[in-house]
Amino acid sequence: MKKNIAIIGSGFSALSASCYLAQAGHQVTLYEKNETIGGRARQLKRDGFTFDIGPTWYWMPDVFERFFADFNKKPSDYYSLEKLSPAYQVYFGIHDFVTISDNLESICDTFESIEPGSAQELRKFMAEAKSNYDIAIKDLVYNPGVSPMELITLETAKKVGQFFSNIRRDVRKRFKHTKLIQILEFPVLFLGAKPSDTPSFYSFMNYADFGLGTWHPKNGMYSVILAMESLAKSLGVTIQTSANVSKIEVADKKATGLVVNGAFISADVVLSGADYHHSETLLDENNRGYSEKFWSKQTFAPSSLLFYVGIDKKVANVEHHSLFFDVDFDAHAHSIYDDPKWPENPLFYASFPSKTDENSAPAGKEAAIFLIPLAPGLEDTEVLRETYFEKILTRLELLTGQELKNNIIFKNSFCVTDFITEYNSYKGNAYGLANTLLQTAFLRPKLKSKKVQNLYFTGQLTVPGPGVPPALISGKLVAELIEKNC
Repeated sequence: MKKNIAIIGSGFSALSASCYLAQAGHQVTLYEKNETIGGRARQLKRDGFTFDIGPTWYWMPDVFERFFADFNKKPSDYYSLEKLSPAYQVYFGIHDFVTISDNLESICDTFESIEPGSAQELRKFMAEAKSNYDIAIKDLVYNPGVSPMELITLETAKKVGQFFSNIRRDVRKRFKHTKLIQILEFPVLFLGAKPSDTPSFYSFMNYADFGLGTWHPKNGMYSVILAMESLAKSLGVTIQTSANVSKIEVADKKATGLVVNGAFISADVVLSGADYHHSETLLDENNRGYSEKFWSKQTFAPSSLLFYVGIDKKVANVEHHSLFFDVDFDAHAHSIYDDPKWPENPLFYASFPSKTDENSAPAGKEAAIFLIPLAPGLEDTEVLRETYFEKILTRLELLTGQELKNNIIFKNSFCVTDFITEYNSYKGNAYGLANTLLQTAFLRPKLKSKKVQNLYFTGQLTVPGPGVPPALISGKLVAELIEKNC
């Protein structure tokens, strides 16, 4: 039966759900509070420079292909992709870096040059990671998280032990060199938790890294948002921007619509792609499925301090994606998860999209994005932002052997308070709810409200978890659940 469906937000998961629901014949309207669509994946344009505000890594291309194939389309119908070669580089000291190639055999050679015997171990590790990836994509992540039985298959039964060990332990059993350990532990940071808190099964992220490679969509990740917008509109979805939702209306334990910019809009089904915690605050307290105490006890992925910087010359000795691990990895992780505070010496990530994409910056100039992972809920001031920009830029100059501070045309920053203001993000987290053992699959907040009929949720705080590919999957899962219950 055709339903009138109101969706809060316009990020990856909301756009994904809107496409599936419209394809099923429903009347779908998205309400986005900001002036532009994309949720956390919006775009910044300034002085001829273009930046992705949110995600900058395009991993797991097969998930994007599967999404568009569901509508008889291909990513190439909307945007062009380039496999990055090299994929990225990791700095460990002054002019001391490891370059990660775009193919596994070259990466094995790199590992062997650092730690003799490690190439053979890496091939074994990657074979297991690929097996886990195949199981995750085929058997697990496309399940709606309603039952523990979803985790029990013939294949997962063989790997049950991997849910009770962790990435840190497994990596360190095989590899001894600190550089290799940190490179292999890096991908699980996309899941929002420390390697020591991430089940071994999630080594499938290492296959996403070394096996499938790192890609760049021309004109940035926002090209994917624009592709999904185009697809959604072609299916009949209506998108309203500057449309702030202040209330989810409920009558007789059924969602009846939304209050948008002060006016009531009726709906047969309400789906929120906004922050899950915030979405529940749009309900009267007796209709909320999770208490404030529940949210306070969850392990959230980090927040971030981000800088978007225009530079009046090309930056030397860096790649499109560059990681700076020249300080204590564990000390920074401790300041995020164990003793929340601003890290004394932060790890940081830098993206220079203009290394690949000429549309990112004017000729002869460089677009730079810097990211420092932080504990959510920290104090956030302009003084702190400036202090940390000075720290990372000083290190960048030292590590890469060049002067840059006098070449900065402008910089914009984005941090904890912005995540709260722009996205209603719980404590200003950047990536959602971490994928720890007790926050996996059916143990995550549910796609369907436990208390209100016709009310659903999607995105990084529910299944399958944080990241862009999981967001696409989350939209599909919730659309299927709505169809099942219509």
